[in-house]
Amino acid sequence: MAPPPESGLRPDTAPEAALRHIVAGCHADLLKYRAIVLKSARPNGIHQTRVALRRLRAAFGLFRDAVHGPAVRALSAEAKWLARECGAARDLQVFLTETVSDVPPLVRRIGRRLADIHLRHARAALSGARFAAFDRGLTAFVSRSPAPAPDVRLDAFGRAVLDMHRAKALRRGRKLHTFDAERLHRLRIAIKKLRYAATFLASAFASKEAKPYIEATVRLQGALGALNDRAVAAQMLADLATAARPTEDVAPPLKALAKQVASGEKRRRRRLERAWKDFRKAERFWRA
Repeated sequence: MAPPPESGLRPDTAPEAALRHIVAGCHADLLKYRAIVLKSARPNGIHQTRVALRRLRAAFGLFRDAVHGPAVRALSAEAKWLARECGAARDLQVFLTETVSDVPPLVRRIGRRLADIHLRHARAALSGARFAAFDRGLTAFVSRSPAPAPDVRLDAFGRAVLDMHRAKALRRGRKLHTFDAERLHRLRIAIKKLRYAATFLASAFASKEAKPYIEATVRLQGALGALNDRAVAAQMLADLATAARPTEDVAPPLKALAKQVASGEKRRRRRLERAWKDFRKAERFWRA
C-alpha cells in the first residue's frame, strides 16, 4: 500500500518551508519509533525507524538545490549513519520472516541470538550522545527562522525535480531484462527517490493522478526489493553460519535455505517486468 502524500503543503509554499515541514514530520516519526526500539523487540519499531531515516535523507536530497549549507549536509550524513547502524537488525528480520519460509528451529535459535546482538547495537546508536546531537540538530533546523525566500513556488520546483527523477529512473531501467544485481540495485535507488519525491510533493498539485502514480512506484520498488532481498540473503546466511556455536551443525539447514533463496527467480523477474510496464504508463500527475 502506498503511503499517504505529504499534507499541509500548498502550490505556493516556498521550498525551504516545505522541507522544514517534511523534516518535522519525519523527526516526529523517528522519535515515536525510536521509543519502541528502546523498550521492546517488536519488528515494527526498527523497521519504521529506518523508514523515518530514509525519508529524512530523501527529503534533504530532494531539496538540496533549494536549501543547502553545512547544517543540511551534516543532518543528512547523520541520518545515513544512523540508518546503517540499524540496518543489520532489520536485514535479519526481513531474511527470517519474508525472504525464506519454514526456517528450521536451529537456525531460528541462532537467529534470535544474532538479533539480540543487532538490537543492542541499534539501541546503543539510538540512545548515545551522537543521536542526542542529531536530535537537537533536527529540532534546530525545523524551528530556525527561514531565510528570505526567493520567488520560487513549490509546484514549479516540484515539476522540475520530478521530471529529473523520472528521467533518471527511465534511463536506469533501459534493457531491464539484462540487468544483474548491481544494476537492479541502482534502479531500485532511483525509483525509491522518485517515490519519495512524488509523496512529498503530491499535495502541491491538485491532481487525481497522484495516488495511482505513487502506487505504481511502490509496486515497482517492491518488485525490485524482492530481488534485492535475495541478494542480501547471501550475507545473512554467512552471518548465521558465523554466529553458530561449534556444537551446532548449521551447515545442512543453511544449505537448504540457500536453495530456497535461489528458487523463484523467473517469477520475481516477471513481476518486475509487469511493474515496470505499469510504471512507464503511469501519468505524470505534476504535468496533468
